[in-house]
Amino acid sequence: MIRNPIIPGFHPDPSIVRVGEDFYVANSTFEWFPGVPIHHSRDLKHWRLIGHALTRTSQLDLRGVPDSGGVWAPSMSYADGKFWLIYTNLRNTGLGRPFKDIRIFLTTAERAEGPWSDPVELDSIGFDPSLFHDDDGRKWLVNMEWDFRKGKYRFAGIVAQEFDPVAGCLVGSRKKIFEKSGVLIEGPNLYRHDDWYYLLLAEGGTGWNHGISAARSRHVLGPYEVDPEGSVMTTRDDYGHPLQKAGHGELVESAAGEWYLVHLASRPIGFERRCPLGRETCLQRVEWIEAWLRLKGGGHAPALEIPEPEGLEPCPWPEIAEKDDFDAAKLDLSWQSLRVPADESWIDLHSRPGWLRMRGRESVHSWFDQSLLAKRITGRRVVVTMMMEYQPDHPTQMAGLVIWYHSAQHFYLRVTHDETLGKVAGVTLTEKGVYDEWGDVGIDGWKKIWLRAEVDFAVLRFLISPDGSDWQRVGPDLDFTRISDDHAAGFTGAMAGLAAQDLADRRKTVDVDFFELRNLE
Repeated sequence: MIRNPIIPGFHPDPSIVRVGEDFYVANSTFEWFPGVPIHHSRDLKHWRLIGHALTRTSQLDLRGVPDSGGVWAPSMSYADGKFWLIYTNLRNTGLGRPFKDIRIFLTTAERAEGPWSDPVELDSIGFDPSLFHDDDGRKWLVNMEWDFRKGKYRFAGIVAQEFDPVAGCLVGSRKKIFEKSGVLIEGPNLYRHDDWYYLLLAEGGTGWNHGISAARSRHVLGPYEVDPEGSVMTTRDDYGHPLQKAGHGELVESAAGEWYLVHLASRPIGFERRCPLGRETCLQRVEWIEAWLRLKGGGHAPALEIPEPEGLEPCPWPEIAEKDDFDAAKLDLSWQSLRVPADESWIDLHSRPGWLRMRGRESVHSWFDQSLLAKRITGRRVVVTMMMEYQPDHPTQMAGLVIWYHSAQHFYLRVTHDETLGKVAGVTLTEKGVYDEWGDVGIDGWKKIWLRAEVDFAVLRFLISPDGSDWQRVGPDLDFTRISDDHAAGFTGAMAGLAAQDLADRRKTVDVDFFELRNLE
């Protein structure tokens, strides 16, 4: 059986494509760099990260984008012997404001691993666009339209415009092809099946009311009729379902003719039903019944498990090492940085072989030049451990272990300097943008410092040690579920990582021997 989620942790807005015997999934990354991870599978059960599509600042400039800005809902397709990726870069998320400053781009590659081309800029009408390749060779950019005007419904409907691949630009006029009065619809994808055009839509927002709906037409530009069932899939009416917020999906057909729907969902934790792991990638079996898309087995609720595909041999990948000793010449693909590339201007893997040297830069609240590397937390019980050597000599110098949602919501077990105590360790909290510090522990004389975070569902604990054996608590039990959309307002998910700051001189470095993210589930 295939158990959901198939790609756990912060992997929202999945886009799927099959090329021969290979399946590929792309996901949103928002303010994290590089952008758009690509996972590969040959059996729809076992997935491995093979790279990122947006690895250069010429493709993705995130400096200064707000929390949860940047790359929203990329859509990947394959046609004419190459991969196509449509993605957005939002410089203004519009949260609490009428405007969204959106730029939509297209990049292509011969292989999913890349390299991906420098992008072509398309339009700015809305977000979550996709590219539809029709059987007659024509291509259409399909998008939602954002209406900022006073008194207007923001989600103004679905629009389509032809894309000329030779000229590399949109041509003709933009046409509204579908709308639902007063209903939040986004994430449109077009498909052609048995002489029908199907419009698959994310509906109801990406929270508890999320779902997938459909409409169909005999013509690509409509008119489209609404699915009489209302929803293809949703958990909005099933409070106790373990996969909540289910929605935003794309379709793929196997070589054996089986259809699958990849989608996002979240797993609530604790009394508050928060989802710190973010929106995760799941998979459902679907079928066509009376020319409408339906979940295999009926109903509208996603399944926790689905049968493995017919005719596909199991293809597990080698186990991923939980511990990174920084012995390689470059960072592992699982590392991500905030807004800017992890380049040699602040990351050094060569001066001290087997160690990562990080130069401190701006504060943890910065939207520009943060020195922070992180990995996704993919389980509900994890232990994160790192060891570093660090000798700060001023309170403006800090380094340590972060449990991160975004710059306005995170926990930080950091080592710094106190004028009276010397070297100290303590926990800082940024709670909805408000900064606080919770008690420092003197550790003057410690050359090596082990730092640890333990996550047990809703509980987070920080610990330190001078030798990796004798551990002591730092700070109280913390609420891990605050690292979530539901508490902090955003679209990402829990990350664990290492950070360094030098707010005075931007020169102080920290040496990290290893970083381990161990799942206990």
